[in-house]
Amino acid sequence: MENKLKEAWKVIRKPKFYLSAAGLIAVGLVIGFVISSTLGINPKGYGAEPKISNQAIQTLTNIDDAMAELVQAVKPSVVNISTSRMVKTPGVQNPFSEDPFFRQFFGNGGLFQAPREQKEMSLGSGVIVDSNGLILTNNHVVKGAQEIKVTLNDKREFKGKVVGADAKTDLALVKIDAKGLPAIKWGDSDKLRVGDMVIAIGSPYGLTQTVTRGIVSATGRANVGIADYEDFIQTDASINPGNSGGALVNARGELVGINTAIFSTTGGYQGIGFAIPSDMAKEVMDSLLKNGKVIRGWLGIWIQPVTPAMAKEFGLKDDKGALVSDIVKHGPADKAGLKPGDFITEYDNQKVNDPTRLRNMVANTVPGKEVQMKYIRDGKERTTTVKITEQPEQEAALAPTFNNALSGVSVQDLTSNIRRNMKIPDRIQGVIITNVDPDSSAAMVLQPKDVIMEINRKPVKNVDGYKATASKIGPDESILLYIYRGGQSFYITLSK
Repeated sequence: MENKLKEAWKVIRKPKFYLSAAGLIAVGLVIGFVISSTLGINPKGYGAEPKISNQAIQTLTNIDDAMAELVQAVKPSVVNISTSRMVKTPGVQNPFSEDPFFRQFFGNGGLFQAPREQKEMSLGSGVIVDSNGLILTNNHVVKGAQEIKVTLNDKREFKGKVVGADAKTDLALVKIDAKGLPAIKWGDSDKLRVGDMVIAIGSPYGLTQTVTRGIVSATGRANVGIADYEDFIQTDASINPGNSGGALVNARGELVGINTAIFSTTGGYQGIGFAIPSDMAKEVMDSLLKNGKVIRGWLGIWIQPVTPAMAKEFGLKDDKGALVSDIVKHGPADKAGLKPGDFITEYDNQKVNDPTRLRNMVANTVPGKEVQMKYIRDGKERTTTVKITEQPEQEAALAPTFNNALSGVSVQDLTSNIRRNMKIPDRIQGVIITNVDPDSSAAMVLQPKDVIMEINRKPVKNVDGYKATASKIGPDESILLYIYRGGQSFYITLSK
């Protein structure tokens, strides 16, 4: 290479060659040719097309074919659900109602805007679980609906009727008058692994039969705040408004979850969706069909998670388990000798990792069964046997029937535990709303967890006081409430 460069340099040094522009270009070409030929450099042209091997093409094609076959098999089992109901908008108190100048010109009639009725529409999805027209969906999809329309994959439309619902798991059963429908196959959600492929099918934003693909991001998600009993499958398969009640399906075309909700700061999909496991959905469905309601076991305790700091104070080895914070007098746990401060570590020969796990295990226990429990008290492990009873319908017992706008509102006393768990200041006194009947006139105004502090300017201290005041209000009277919600206190009006 050195000799070739010397020869090229001799040519360059000739005066005529050196002074010409063409010579300079030639020099570059000569040097480039010499170097590339010596080093064996042979660059490919830009026009060369990248090649995909036949093996890669075939592999990807096989995956596409398998996915399309899976979707075609399960899509007919997923339906669109649209609902409608008439709702009352609350009356509005004019902010100048106490102003004499305003009253002089507008009178009392201009101080209050009467409630109005309007039609509310909503969309969701459902899954055919029985060929004779039984459809599983979310309770919030059909809650309070006066009309339900179910549209099948083949575009046929049917009127639907709710035959069972469970607000505590957010599940409901809808029946349509049809036979020979394509019922989906049930899968075992307990066998799901993080990373397993799943597809979500539903009607996001009313776009029927939409399919998205993803993986199982996590299992056993609880404390999400969606339902009372939570054991969610988390997935990154896109779930958007309208997907609720749709199917989460595994690679075998089996139902492993009922799509329920998303975590979002914008209202749209952000990569985190939640589905109710099929095992839980199946248990709820079977109980609704057999008993007309979900029968759950009851222990009669309030429990809370344990932080590392609390574990240290209680002398515990770790923070896995459930701490008893309060006990229902004469309840199963009270009869078994449990006390506040006990730390439950094992239930029916199963480890208790957290309060949610214990709560679900108790709920799934058949009432009447005697269960052995292990717990820690004063640093020592103890064992007891508790007889599980049926979970009482406490909310129904606290929902007195009034012939006025407060009918259908369930309340209970504002206990110290509730106050602490919900971070309600000591200055707030009253009763807390536990449930509002969706068909009641208060449904669009009041919410669970609202604290009623006054009724018609009269302070409310407890449930007895609430009943005494509310029972004296006539059916056509407007009710002025002073409530606490989300850190703010304000007045609100109700009318039947």
